[in-house]
Amino acid sequence: MSEKTNTPTIQNRKAYHDYSIEETYEAGIVLQGTEVKSIRQGKASFTDAFAFIQGDEVFLRELYIKPYEQGSYYNHDPRRPRKLLLNKKEIRELDKAVAQKGNTIIPLKIYFKKGYAKVLIGVARGKKQYDKRDSIKEKDVKRQLDRNVKGSYKVNL
Repeated sequence: MSEKTNTPTIQNRKAYHDYSIEETYEAGIVLQGTEVKSIRQGKASFTDAFAFIQGDEVFLRELYIKPYEQGSYYNHDPRRPRKLLLNKKEIRELDKAVAQKGNTIIPLKIYFKKGYAKVLIGVARGKKQYDKRDSIKEKDVKRQLDRNVKGSYKVNL
């Protein structure tokens, strides 16, 4: 009997604050053995991470994966460029999207699917300061409405 392990999903929360995500893609990621173990422990950071297209391949840069503690000399470079596995059609779509001014590719989430590490990447456009304030205001209004609705229902028995 196989027991499903609870592997963490590592999310880039700041990406949704700093960027408006226009389109998302799921990509496989080429990792070394100790990197997989570190990600399963939740030891990764998206700070300043981005993806770029080089030739017919997509790479992820500045993704920090902490070296595995029991890795000894098998450990990896924490910030090395990592190749993303996408179809040629998806790579062409990403290339067209990035060619437009102001668009970039950023990682949104790392997770495991059927034992394979996957990265959710998004085509993003940077938000202006007033856009950030508007999105925070919308969240606050929605949260307040949810609180009001939750507290207003009373059942009389």
